[in-house]
Amino acid sequence: MTDHKTGTREEWLAARLELLEAEKALTRRSDELARRRQELPWVRVDKQYQFETDEGTASLADLFAGRSQLLTSHFMFGPDYTAGCPSCSAIADGFNGSVVHLAHHDVTLCAVSRAPLAKIQEYQQRMGWSFPWASSYGSDFNFDFGVAHTRQEWEAGSVAYNFGAEDLRPAADQKSSLDAFSQSIVGTDWETFRREGPGVSAFALEDGVVYHTYSAYARGLDGLWGMYQWLDRAPRGRNEAGFWWRRHDEYDGR
Repeated sequence: MTDHKTGTREEWLAARLELLEAEKALTRRSDELARRRQELPWVRVDKQYQFETDEGTASLADLFAGRSQLLTSHFMFGPDYTAGCPSCSAIADGFNGSVVHLAHHDVTLCAVSRAPLAKIQEYQQRMGWSFPWASSYGSDFNFDFGVAHTRQEWEAGSVAYNFGAEDLRPAADQKSSLDAFSQSIVGTDWETFRREGPGVSAFALEDGVVYHTYSAYARGLDGLWGMYQWLDRAPRGRNEAGFWWRRHDEYDGR
């Protein structure tokens, strides 16, 4: 017997129509936010960054692949990880289907990680992905765009992330359990794992000049995490208790 409120079809329809008005308001608000994103000032990127890709060494401008817009997914895969972050992997499961459509709308979508290219290629093959993925190993790119953090920041308890400062160091009584958790998912201790962070950055290329136009972090990525958009429409919503998701090849009975 369900403990959820039940009702007649007429009661459901009345409640649904009331919710529809709220959904329409949210859609209009989302459209306004999208417009405001596009109105942000562009910041010229003069620093030279070097990446390794399947096609060889590339500059930031090269990652545009002949298009005028670039979206970079800051995928948590540090040099010492044994595998990519499971959360970033769940988000990236939706990339293959989007890449071709974006490419035909003058937008290149490319993941960027600090792991060496060979590690990225091995993991990408394991996951069955084909979207562009560049290694920024040895580059300041991830640090400059707010998704990689120095040991000095960590030790000072002031990691710059999501337009603020956070202390990501665990309490003494949590360290061993967090180290065990991060070891189980990416093969490193907690500090090595969390000195990387997720994010997305957007760039424009105009008259040979690259501009940074937008970045988002943390729950700013929610809308790009496809499974959550489905769960938000499921009867019990996200219904979460801890870290429940896995890489898509790690579920039992898949």
